[in-house]
Amino acid sequence: NFLTAAALNLTGYTSAAQLRKTFTSSTSTAFTSTVTSVTDGVIEISLTDTVTGALDHGRYVWDLVITDAAANKTRVVEGIVTIRPGVSR
Repeated sequence: NFLTAAALNLTGYTSAAQLRKTFTSSTSTAFTSTVTSVTDGVIEISLTDTVTGALDHGRYVWDLVITDAAANKTRVVEGIVTIRPGVSR
C-alpha cells in the first residue's frame, strides 16, 4: 500500500523529468528536477514561465525517472499535461 510504504532514501540517486508531445517524439523539454529531501524521498520538478510559454498549446506526456548509483533506471511517476494559452494578463 503506497500510503503506508516507507519513503525511498534517495542517497546516491539522480532524477530527470521530461515532457514530450508524444511518447515517440524525438524532441523533449526537460524539467528542472531537484531532490529536496534525500531521506524522505522528495523530488521537486518545475518548468520556468519562459519554458512553459514557449510550448505550443496542447496535450503532452511526461515522466520522472530516478537512476541509482549502479545506473538502474526506474520511472516513478508519469502523466499527461495540457498546456493552454493564458487569458489573464
